[in-house]
Amino acid sequence: MARRLTPAERLAAVDKNTTLEQIVESSTWDRFLVEQAVFHFGLACDEWSANDLRDVLPELGHGYFGAAINSLRTAGIIAHTGQMVPSTQENTHGHRIAVWTLTDKGRAIAAQRRPAHQGRAA
Repeated sequence: MARRLTPAERLAAVDKNTTLEQIVESSTWDRFLVEQAVFHFGLACDEWSANDLRDVLPELGHGYFGAAINSLRTAGIIAHTGQMVPSTQENTHGHRIAVWTLTDKGRAIAAQRRPAHQGRAA
């Protein structure tokens, strides 16, 4: 007879089996924040990495940040420059991460989303 899993073991098994679909189902607010950070850095800098974005983003759901970046790459909004830099996130032990740039499509979207200049304050 098989041993029954404890509640903690069941939760750990569920967490371990998180699928990409579940990650992508994270809130639209998280997606909006990642997109805004990408567009901001993409317009302000020719190249940037996840190190730059993590400094301005709140903690996101497990795996969401990478999935969001991959989605933007797949959509043709960002492109890998071919360069890599060491991660500054402690738990990654400095593994290499991609350096990104906005594509022409990404620049057009970012320009549309940029707030119009409001002129002088009253």
